[in-house]
Amino acid sequence: MLEGPKVSQNELAKRFGVSQPQICRIIKNKERILSEWHRNGGSERKRKREGKDVALEAALLRWVKGTCTTDLPVSRPLLQLKAKHLAETLSQADPEPSSGRLAHFGTRHNLTFKKPLVEKGDSEQPTAEHWASTVLPGLLRSYTPSEIYTCGEIAVLNPASSPGESTSDRLTLLLCTNASGSEKTPLRAVGESPQPRCLRGVNLGQMPWSYRASSLASMTAPLFAEWLRELNEGMQRQGKSILLLLSQHEAHPYLQLSNVRMVFVPPATTLVQPLDRGITSDLKGHYRRRLLRWLPAERDVGQPTLLDVLHMLAQAWGDVNPGLIASCFRAAGFFPDASTEAPARGLLSQEQLERRTLTDKELERDGELVDGDEGTADGQDGGELAAVQPCPSEREVWRSLATLRRYLECQATSPDLFQAFYELEDAVHMLSAG
Repeated sequence: MLEGPKVSQNELAKRFGVSQPQICRIIKNKERILSEWHRNGGSERKRKREGKDVALEAALLRWVKGTCTTDLPVSRPLLQLKAKHLAETLSQADPEPSSGRLAHFGTRHNLTFKKPLVEKGDSEQPTAEHWASTVLPGLLRSYTPSEIYTCGEIAVLNPASSPGESTSDRLTLLLCTNASGSEKTPLRAVGESPQPRCLRGVNLGQMPWSYRASSLASMTAPLFAEWLRELNEGMQRQGKSILLLLSQHEAHPYLQLSNVRMVFVPPATTLVQPLDRGITSDLKGHYRRRLLRWLPAERDVGQPTLLDVLHMLAQAWGDVNPGLIASCFRAAGFFPDASTEAPARGLLSQEQLERRTLTDKELERDGELVDGDEGTADGQDGGELAAVQPCPSEREVWRSLATLRRYLECQATSPDLFQAFYELEDAVHMLSAG
């Protein structure tokens, strides 16, 4: 209307029911008002809206614009993760902005969010089948089997019951291993309880597993991004660059990392990921056997706690054979030149996997144990036997092992100590079962 035939300010004031000075101010600030109107949500918004924290939103908007210039997708989970990091950097009172607050931020600035995509070069492929037959082999040729990793989540039973605590009946495990089976990263378990009572006093940084909490014990984008950064730091310390193949999921944000190259597998491919080829089934079989051999009557400790379950899961993950892992990678086509490799050995059929969850024959593979000779004390004349301690009962042995494990949980300086403890515990179980 201001650009059309000239109309007096008094006429405009009468037409819109406002005062003449108000019309004068609008005309004077026309350029600024139009600029803010274009930046602040489009034609439907009539009022200027600002967030609660201008500094945080300005920093977040700069990050979004910088990310868009590099053609990286910005998803809602990734935006929430970045907002949390910026809030902590700026020492904000609310360290984790809510999803509703971020939704209003996106509306004010006309932002559109995209789901996580595969790498830029891979997303341009016409079909998923072409990706599996052409793109994937090209990626694998640039890495050795020890540098090709895959990761994924599975749900397992959580039989832990702690008085006074509300715990979910399941845990989510994040598994990650390389194609040669030479490196299995420590398990990342996600439960529902943020501060389990059984983990108090435990030196969590030196455990062969890690624990996080979230609603419904599910993996979230912030938790996954935290794990990705820890993985990248570990590879930096080793001076190693790896390829990480993973499925597309809202909890799997794409991050640019120095030593970890993330590649999302298109969901429509005919490839079955290595973890689903038998690795997770084997892990669950080992875990189930360890649950079944938990004998409350002998150990006199009642139901296993969450801490016991985490140790059993770490033992079960360690029991998964590297040869089986390599065979699953070959069968899935995630192994360099898989077509020229010898036939896969060690890959379990579905019938074998089901049978392994019900049998315990592996516990006898190490051979029979021979009892030691009984002797007498040195320097005893006349055949007099020295005073000796009576043989402890199985219940006393399990109590002693529990005491030793608790000492390691509080004082351990390396997760490797637990591998020796797990082997000792298995040997004691074999003796008691023999």
